[in-house]
Amino acid sequence: MSGTHDGRRRGILAIDTATSRVVIATGSPDGVADGLSWWAAGHRHGETLLPSIGRFLGEQNLRRSRLVGIVVGTGPGTFTGLRVGMATAKGMAHGLGIPLVGVSTAQALLGAAVAAGVERPVLLVPAGAADRVLIRPGLMPELLPGGTDPELDGDERLIAVDLEGRAPADALERGAAVHDGLGGAILALGAERLRALAIADVVTGELATLVPEYVTLPRGTTATDGVVAWSRDPR
Repeated sequence: MSGTHDGRRRGILAIDTATSRVVIATGSPDGVADGLSWWAAGHRHGETLLPSIGRFLGEQNLRRSRLVGIVVGTGPGTFTGLRVGMATAKGMAHGLGIPLVGVSTAQALLGAAVAAGVERPVLLVPAGAADRVLIRPGLMPELLPGGTDPELDGDERLIAVDLEGRAPADALERGAAVHDGLGGAILALGAERLRALAIADVVTGELATLVPEYVTLPRGTTATDGVVAWSRDPR
């Protein structure tokens, strides 16, 4: 999605590098998306992300000086991908003197699923080469060691993202459709958080405190123990 807009308008920028796609989007301060771009992350997005954002803002005729906030997806996702996205978002927010907020990529995907008409969605995403993570709206994620299948209620609908060959075909199909709505969902959630910070008179947002969502195992435990620590609360 792209187009020509009034360069004097104010907007917010969303960035997500948690999945196999790099997603960037622009929207109004109330969270309505008006521009979207995505591409396969590959292995060089650390070099290409910032220039790509510059080109994208130019295509949207939105000057950096007109940005009023930045939203970044916090995962869960790959270590390198999350670090690239969050470092870029923090650098831009600091340089422009605008607030930054983080939004759980998983919860954004679940929100996109609801918006697409999926009832009771449950998200399944990779956690390394063998393990997977099961995420329900508003709940802490559950680590599924390799070979463990998710236990679902009868009316829950599984949505699988980035799990080709490791999830049912219907779940992958739903995941592909939901993935397309990620940018808009992150914008909407981020705009809500930015408004709350403005009301609380928090100028920099979460610039100093924001951390990615990594799945980590506490020292002395194994994946089969079923005990998982997260670097931040992703709910």
